[in-house]
Amino acid sequence: MHNFLRSIGFRDITREQFKKIMEQMKQHPDSQKMSMDAEGNQYVELKKHVARDMGIAMRGTYDEHDHFQMEYYFPYYVGQDVSLVNNIDIVKQSDKDSYQGIVEDMRLGIDLIFFMQDLFKETSPARDQKGHVINGMVKLSALATSGKVLLPRKQTQMDKKYEKLVRERTDLVKAARLGDQSAIEKITLQEMDTYAMISRRLHKEDILSIASTYIMPNGIECDKYTILGDIVGYRNYINRETMEMIHCLAVECNGIKMDVVINERDLLGEPLIGRRFKGDVWMQGKLKGDFQEV
Repeated sequence: MHNFLRSIGFRDITREQFKKIMEQMKQHPDSQKMSMDAEGNQYVELKKHVARDMGIAMRGTYDEHDHFQMEYYFPYYVGQDVSLVNNIDIVKQSDKDSYQGIVEDMRLGIDLIFFMQDLFKETSPARDQKGHVINGMVKLSALATSGKVLLPRKQTQMDKKYEKLVRERTDLVKAARLGDQSAIEKITLQEMDTYAMISRRLHKEDILSIASTYIMPNGIECDKYTILGDIVGYRNYINRETMEMIHCLAVECNGIKMDVVINERDLLGEPLIGRRFKGDVWMQGKLKGDFQEV
């Protein structure tokens, strides 16, 4: 079964129980969408809602006898707010009819890769192999299998200058990519100074008191991350099938806001605004509104 089913409230479900739920989905889905895949065949997505904006999606085709043949399924949660507005590359996965979004955001220092939830909106501009979206608005959500709540980090004078430093670094990176040698040298010096500062502080401090937030790849799968971020909001849901409690935390990492969904029994600590969340997540995203291929 999918590892992240526990995130939406299926922590202790057995294979037999889950098989019954999947059969019910095929017979009586809560929602259904149909489109054509890249080869011109009819492609279908069935959904079962277990809580608000949360559930299981099943994708596949109907055979000649009108029987649904599942290709794959996945748990999902639809983020509530726009997390970022940026240029997005849409790439089709080679093993199945699904897409991943790739965003290069200067605040993160890495390319953010996420699983795209809405197959049918993406298939039109990305019907061949790859599409490019200008200033796409993405709602990010993250399903967590484990996590813990940490105390807030003490604010310093450097934190108050953070936004200004981010803007300056973004400008430097843009200039460096255009070949500005002066910008390249400044970035190199900044990296050396940062490394020296962290090395000194690590002799007396814990890394979690130095780093306020971060997002970094976790493992070999490109859309899995370890995140540390500030909790700026939270709400609770109940899975209607299992009656398990699910926490939805609005977490801000490096200036990017995302909704993190985690089973109450997988979260260590009490989530409160102002505290921090640290955990391993599967990043998902949904494009908001219409967009145009270029």
